[in-house]
Amino acid sequence: MAKDKAARKRGMRENATLIRRFLPYFRPYSRTLALDLFFAALTTLCDLALPLIVRYFTGSAETLTLRPVLLLGGAYILLRVIDAASNYYMQSIGHVMGSRIETDMRRDMFAHLERLSNSYYDNTKIGQIMSRITTDLFDVTEFAHHTPEEVFITSVKVLAAFIILLTINVPLTLIIFAIFPFMIYFSIRFSKRMRTTFKESRHQLGELNAQVEDTLSGIRVVKSFANEELEKEKFAEGNRGFLRIKRRMYSNMAGFHSVTRLFDGLMFIVVVLLGALFLIRGEGGITAADYIAYILFVQTLLTSIRRLIEFSEQFMRGLTGIERFLEVMEVPVEIDDAPDAVDVENVRGDITFDHVSFTYEEGHENVLTDINLHVPAGESVALVGPSGSGKSTLCNLIPRFYEATSGRILLDGEDVRKYTLHSLRGHIGVVQQDVHLFSGSVIDNIRYGRPTATDAEVVEAAKRAGAHEFIMGLENGYNTYVGEHGFKLSGGQKQRISIARVFLKDPPVLILDEATSALDNESERIVQKSLEELMRGRTTFTIAHRLTTIRNAQVILVLTEKGIVEQGSHAELMARRGVYYDLYKLYTDEEEEDG
Repeated sequence: MAKDKAARKRGMRENATLIRRFLPYFRPYSRTLALDLFFAALTTLCDLALPLIVRYFTGSAETLTLRPVLLLGGAYILLRVIDAASNYYMQSIGHVMGSRIETDMRRDMFAHLERLSNSYYDNTKIGQIMSRITTDLFDVTEFAHHTPEEVFITSVKVLAAFIILLTINVPLTLIIFAIFPFMIYFSIRFSKRMRTTFKESRHQLGELNAQVEDTLSGIRVVKSFANEELEKEKFAEGNRGFLRIKRRMYSNMAGFHSVTRLFDGLMFIVVVLLGALFLIRGEGGITAADYIAYILFVQTLLTSIRRLIEFSEQFMRGLTGIERFLEVMEVPVEIDDAPDAVDVENVRGDITFDHVSFTYEEGHENVLTDINLHVPAGESVALVGPSGSGKSTLCNLIPRFYEATSGRILLDGEDVRKYTLHSLRGHIGVVQQDVHLFSGSVIDNIRYGRPTATDAEVVEAAKRAGAHEFIMGLENGYNTYVGEHGFKLSGGQKQRISIARVFLKDPPVLILDEATSALDNESERIVQKSLEELMRGRTTFTIAHRLTTIRNAQVILVLTEKGIVEQGSHAELMARRGVYYDLYKLYTDEEEEDG
């Protein structure tokens, strides 16, 4: 019992904390909210007036004349018109306010997601994120609109009804309101269970979204391996899990509504029976008019409470949405601008690694340990080594996609952490093996490198990337739709568009992350020529899978789990007959076998 009580208190504190943290989103719409509550008060006035009018008519039936009937009837009609107008405002403007709050929250979440480091996305499913930024926040719209209204209306009606009913019959009123604590007690118990299952259902929906996104984005792989049935079963299992949670959720909802309906009926029976007894015995000064008015007031009161109880499901959904929103917003921004960060300008491209170490998770072994490296401006450096040796990681530290665990990375003699992320990354171009093209046209994807570029500048960048000729051969030239992730284009075509994008950006520092390893020989030859043009005059880090593509690099670094174990030109490293020599011989032997 004590544990249950402590759990309830903890749950109430958590709910209060969530609501308190959500309240600032009402601030820009405080005037709209005030008007919404004002019109809510007008609708409440209308509901409370009817029992009083009926009481007056019933109590003065013997002396009643036409004039007060017409006056009160006209007044009630006016109240109903006011009620309709007020309700229109609440339903239209009130919902718009909720939608604006939802929009503001979605804006803030998206902005926060963009600031999170790559580590967050390494460990979080995109489907889960999509669920939080869409479905969860939609529930917040209804929460933001209806919660102030329902709580305000119910509070006013309960208080007004309590005062009016006390004036009619004190003992009966005290008995009725003595039942309320029991209703609240059971409501809180079931509402806690509802919130738990709502949260579980949201999580499972996110998992389902992630599974669908994973399968559909890889549908070509699924079909190539004829694994449609396997994917169906994986989806079916997730779907069944979602159904199991929904069953528990609806069971708790059914219990919640059943208990409240039971107390609702109990209160009404008490009013009807005890009121009738008081009326028969003439106790408490209750009259027939009072009895009818009392029943109408209690009916109004119970209707309002029932409406609030029915809203509780929506309330819990909204509260769950807020909780899941805050979970994302509370993820710390690991990589951000320093308070005194400045924009970097006139970058030459001189890069220095000063005793740099890095680990993805605290307590795990270092991926990079005590790396010391100096790359003069305009020099081309190639990184080779076994898989998992940290080649990509080392390059990702330069634009601060990840933050060095210790040590410093200097750009033109200054720590990169002194620069704003936007300006730093604006001077670094990245060409990756896995090219991502956005849904849209060819010209839109190239212009992504510099959104303010003119059409002529886009075309010039495409020519320098060796992409202009094939683009002009497409159905609509530069306006050709590339398809989802660029599926309408070949690997070589996509890669040349990505290179054109970097040409347009024109950065002094360039990172080529196995940019040709996924291409066939002919496509590699064309793309390699484009890359050589792109590299000219830029500080370039090339991560190479095909070692024959980096023989002309000015410096080749051999990276292993021990760090940089060898460095020099291709000829120097081959003459040394060390790690690089073994890697190169192994690669060329495999190439000969494949040939």
